[in-house]
Amino acid sequence: MTRTVVVVTPWYPTRLLPFRGSFVQAMVEATAPSVDRMTVIHCDEWAANVSDAKDRAIGRAHRVLLPLAGALTSPTAGGARLRYLPVPMQTGGSFAATAVRHEATLHAALNGKKIDAAVVHVHEAVPSGWALLNHLRPETKLFVTEHASFLERLLDEPDSRCMYDKVLDRCDGLFTVGDGTRDIVLKAMPHHARKVSLIPNPVSFDQPREKPVTELRRWLFLGGLIPRKGVNWLLEAFAKCRAEDPSMSLTIVGDGELGGPLRHRADELGLQESVTFTGSVSPEIALRLMREHDLLVHPSRWESFGMTVIEAVAAGMPVLVTRCGGPEETLKGIEDAAGELVAVEDGDTSLVDGYHRLRDRFPQGLDLARAQEVLNERYGFPAVARIHNRVWFE
Repeated sequence: MTRTVVVVTPWYPTRLLPFRGSFVQAMVEATAPSVDRMTVIHCDEWAANVSDAKDRAIGRAHRVLLPLAGALTSPTAGGARLRYLPVPMQTGGSFAATAVRHEATLHAALNGKKIDAAVVHVHEAVPSGWALLNHLRPETKLFVTEHASFLERLLDEPDSRCMYDKVLDRCDGLFTVGDGTRDIVLKAMPHHARKVSLIPNPVSFDQPREKPVTELRRWLFLGGLIPRKGVNWLLEAFAKCRAEDPSMSLTIVGDGELGGPLRHRADELGLQESVTFTGSVSPEIALRLMREHDLLVHPSRWESFGMTVIEAVAAGMPVLVTRCGGPEETLKGIEDAAGELVAVEDGDTSLVDGYHRLRDRFPQGLDLARAQEVLNERYGFPAVARIHNRVWFE
């Protein structure tokens, strides 16, 4: 049997958004070397606030132009090939309407043909799974990885829920990256329970830092500058901790709606010289920053997995992280070895208190080497690749 895999995803790193979909890229990098051929189809949403007439005109032109481009691909992680497909749509539509746009784009790009692969693995049942249901050969296996933070809202929409149900009818397995996401799926679709299981996002442990962390003064945040990430409370907590130690610094990596307000608040707090906003950076630069800083602070309100936390430990950096769903699962059994977990609160108190506890027991109270060993066994590239190959082909 030819071991060919096509990965279809709404998220994948681009030049403008190098962070978005980095977990999908990591999955590709981990698994592509062990198969005969892997192709990634990235259906990237281009949303704009346009009139219905302009939207229809854009859609017609888009469907005409896509087949003319042919199956153009470029190299991507792990030796795979990447096919990029823009998906034009109006802003503010339902999840079902978004899935319909993905379906139309994929149908035009494939010119109505079936996907030639033994396995198709999609990220998100809706929109990606729905978009390709009519483009699968009967013998092609279909697998889904689910890790959307908006899954509950999606399943509250009747049309989207119906689409999701049909994708699960066809698929051979649905994988979640944590118990929280799995519970949401099982609550909504208990009749598909036998198809649902856990497969973690892969993390590379092959790039150690040159020198171990000796102080916890250089803080790092990586993620979207949005309310769900709790970055506003991070800034307040940092200001209070820096008042005790003016040598401390904070690097905030990412973009989002809070970018402007956060910069303004940093100025109000007199932190112009100690807080750096980098905007979005490539995954390579993000990993370099992890190896150059002392402490990852991850104050998210909710996470299905929390890949950044695992990447930080892999880079030899302690973590100060909220109990926001994913991290208490991924760090289970090694919480104290990796850093400090704190409660999710609407305020900075838990972060400040958590930092003080972590600082007081650092470094003797941590065991980063042990944490790395355990996490590599759980989430390292070889471990996750073995899991995927077993379910895909065995």
